[in-house]
Amino acid sequence: MKMWINLQTPMLLYAHIECNDYKQLLVKLWASAFGGEIKSIASKYSGSQLLQKKYKEYEKSVRIEEIDGAKLVKNLAQNMEEIFRKKAEATRRLVEAAEEAHLQHEENPDLQYEYFNAVLINEVDEDGNSVELGGEFLLEPNDHFNNLSVNLSLSVVQVPTNMYNKDPDIVNGVYWSEALNKVFVDNFKRDPTLIWQYFGSAKGFFRQYPGVKWHPDEHGVIAFDCRNRKWYIQAATSPKDVVILVDVSGSMKGLRLTIARQTVASILDTLGDDDFFNIIAYNQEIHYVEPCLNGTLVQADSTNKDHFKEHLVKLFAKGIGLLGNALTEAFTILNEINQTGRGSSCSQAIMLITDGATQMYDDVFAKYNWPERKVRIFPYLIGRESAFADNLKWMACANKGYFSQISTLADVQENVMRYLHVMSRPKVIDHEHDTVWTEAYVDSGQLGENKGPNPMTTVAMPVFSTKNETVRSVCILLGVVGTDIPIQELMKTIPKHKLGIHGYAFAITNNGYILTHPDLRPLYQEGQKRKKPSYSSVDLSEVEWEDTEDVLRTAMVNRRTGTFSMEVKRTVDKGVTFSSFVGVALSRGHGKYFFKGNVSLEAGLHDLEQPDVALADEWTYCNTDEHHEHRHLTQVQAIRLYMTSRKPHLKCDRELIQQVLFDAVVTAPLEAYWTGLALNKSENSDKGVEIAFLGTRTGLSRTNLFVVPEQLTNQDFLTAEDKEGVFNADHFPLWYKRAAEQVPGTFVYSIPFSSGGENKSVVLASTAIQLLDDRKSPIVAAVGIQMKLEFFQRKFWTASRQVNTDIYDIKCYLVDNNGFILVSEDTSQTNLFFGEVEGAVMNKLLLMGSFKKINLYDYQALCKEYAGSSDRACTLLDPFTTVKWLLTELVIFLLEFNMYSWWNCDSTVKAQRAQRTMMVPCDTEYPAFVSERTIKETTGNIDCGGCIRTFVIQQIPSSNLFMVVVENKCDCTHNESLKCDRLKFQKDRRRPQSCHPFHPEENAMECGSANALSFPLVAILFSVLPFVISR
Repeated sequence: MKMWINLQTPMLLYAHIECNDYKQLLVKLWASAFGGEIKSIASKYSGSQLLQKKYKEYEKSVRIEEIDGAKLVKNLAQNMEEIFRKKAEATRRLVEAAEEAHLQHEENPDLQYEYFNAVLINEVDEDGNSVELGGEFLLEPNDHFNNLSVNLSLSVVQVPTNMYNKDPDIVNGVYWSEALNKVFVDNFKRDPTLIWQYFGSAKGFFRQYPGVKWHPDEHGVIAFDCRNRKWYIQAATSPKDVVILVDVSGSMKGLRLTIARQTVASILDTLGDDDFFNIIAYNQEIHYVEPCLNGTLVQADSTNKDHFKEHLVKLFAKGIGLLGNALTEAFTILNEINQTGRGSSCSQAIMLITDGATQMYDDVFAKYNWPERKVRIFPYLIGRESAFADNLKWMACANKGYFSQISTLADVQENVMRYLHVMSRPKVIDHEHDTVWTEAYVDSGQLGENKGPNPMTTVAMPVFSTKNETVRSVCILLGVVGTDIPIQELMKTIPKHKLGIHGYAFAITNNGYILTHPDLRPLYQEGQKRKKPSYSSVDLSEVEWEDTEDVLRTAMVNRRTGTFSMEVKRTVDKGVTFSSFVGVALSRGHGKYFFKGNVSLEAGLHDLEQPDVALADEWTYCNTDEHHEHRHLTQVQAIRLYMTSRKPHLKCDRELIQQVLFDAVVTAPLEAYWTGLALNKSENSDKGVEIAFLGTRTGLSRTNLFVVPEQLTNQDFLTAEDKEGVFNADHFPLWYKRAAEQVPGTFVYSIPFSSGGENKSVVLASTAIQLLDDRKSPIVAAVGIQMKLEFFQRKFWTASRQVNTDIYDIKCYLVDNNGFILVSEDTSQTNLFFGEVEGAVMNKLLLMGSFKKINLYDYQALCKEYAGSSDRACTLLDPFTTVKWLLTELVIFLLEFNMYSWWNCDSTVKAQRAQRTMMVPCDTEYPAFVSERTIKETTGNIDCGGCIRTFVIQQIPSSNLFMVVVENKCDCTHNESLKCDRLKFQKDRRRPQSCHPFHPEENAMECGSANALSFPLVAILFSVLPFVISR
């Protein structure tokens, strides 16, 4: 299927007092005059005709090949698989070393051992002496670790603030885990692409390599607990369905309810993407914390967990507690979920948070859970009183669970964590070292660094005690080891030059969450880069928006391989090829072809090493990370070493290098051409044109300045700050992509915005260079210029000088094919959407078919919320009252797809509120507008309450612009169920291959101080169970 959202050839809109042929012809002449003038300038200074001529000279000697999408995605999958294999091997070596070290260690409660504490290293007391557990620890900056100061010989140990540094369990664990240092160092030598390696102990401490200093927050606290991290949870336990029951009877008022809320929040923190849950509050009635989720479970991703946490504040204590009804409801849900297969299809548990139980409810357990006891019960007794503790302990022991008592807020974390040990028992007994890898997340320690955020995924494995293997019931989870894989390393395997201008590669997890995709937006800008809430659980369907039936997503999650075409939000239709969890998208037409040319090595290297040449920073021509001695090399230096040395020990893409050398030779004449223009004082005397630039399909770019750098109006263009204007790992420059969408010879004009949203006061013009005179010909390059906005606008007014706006009472605009204003008499309207200024005209154009409206949805959006306001998110209002804040927050996103978005909030009202604002996740709908290519010219009338306005649409040749002249005599001014549905809806996901819900040999009497049960209760326990089992 096709959905062309193409940037159109420019047109001229003329709203006109007397609609007659003479004035239509006059408008056409104005359009022709301006189009000819601006194209002449763009062609001359960009050198587009020269570059086209140079590529034509090689037309007969190059070889054009059709790209095999299936082969491409297969190779990509194999390359990514190799990366994961190497990281998994490093992790397995850590597992083996840890289990052997623990086996050889004898626990000593009196052990005294000084270790390097991550917070205390290099700290001194008032006398200048090293503090205890500190000591001198050599740290040196290392660019491989984002320029952090690290120690490549040793690891450090972090202990959560709420734990004692010298607790015997901590000291013993730290002591035997010192053996991992040697393996850490050896792993890094074997694979220099490794970054952080670590061991998260079940006791709570975290050993990290390389050693790095940790810094507490402003309150002197480090809240990090490795046992709450997704990699730990997924590796330590099997997937699980959990129902959390919270007692909200009158006795739970005050501090008890506060502790209960925190306990629920801590339990949620221990759930991962493979888990499902719901929360039920009970007194004399059953209250679902999220009413729209009655009788079901929801996936425990970040979005859903945060949603439920927000609802916890709505819990209030009153009435009496009928626990039997709540347990019945919980068992009913779990039984139905298990039968329908809508949950984890593995372990199940009920978390009971209460201040007491007057009976044991053995009749409920007998009906729903015995004799199999497939649902574990984990009671948490809130408060210091122990009057009903025996009943709750009995519930835990009779149902393979664990009992804990929580007296203060400080007790919450450690007591909640105990259930993980119980849930991990079957896996420990089976001794299954399942390998898990997480969805992409941003290392918060990287934010704010010059290199920016570093998204990554983690490969992790559990570590078990191998002591007393003859006693199967003794099962101890020691912790989890893991290593991080930067997403950037995965992206280096993507052959961007083969994917083409609009093509891209992507990868997902078993849950359908994105590992890498060019449309994933994990950060938003507000003074500094910050992580979005729920940024790590973005589903593939939320970026591949037109995969409405989840055909692509479902096939990939189920590990099928194939090819199909689908409609997309990008500016060309595409075919998608996928294998397992990896896919590539190739645009039709020019995107399906690649050509190869040859030049001599000497000529290629000579032209590649010129000062005006740059290669894409994030493309991998040679892998300089594999060996330490190559890390100082630039890509150009690595290319020379690879091509001129006999055994360079470098892994390089020879095909890509040969083609970049070819492009360097073909584009070399542009340097002399641009230099000649710059030296000619009679040219560009008013400095209207500032920069000429080009880019090729191989990531090579050239630039030339016609003014000194200090005089550049937009000094960010083509720099690292200009993310959309340079070649990145996941996309070509925006000016390159927009040029490729047009008919050859057409220039695309646009006003760039910075990431902060301000107008840069320049206009970019770019055009594509084709190899052949054929629609399917590969786009080999794009060239363009940057000119001052004032210079561009002056050329427009000169061409249309016949228009006397005072006499005719009209308004003139220059608008692009997506409806943005480039020129207006009112300069404040520059880069506004035309519909904001002339809504009636825009509506008429939509009715006439001159523009097409396409409704799109953004499930990664952020909306402003005012503190203390009841407004949870922005409402979807009339699209012609667009809010400017959106352009500030999401301008890069808008430019990426050449569309206009309206997430509308009533800014005129909210601006008057002197309240603090914050960004909150929201789902938004907005229309995109594109002009219709087939309409060359037309006229229309607008009835504004009896007053008739007439306008004309006239194509401006060789550009994507509209000249708009609007008559001014009439006033034509335009006068949360979805969230619930999304919570309920469950997409297909591939469950982990292994499941360890229970084991017949596990010791169920290890259930939380079970030995403290009174004799009568023990007698009841062992008398009731045989009776029930025999029934």
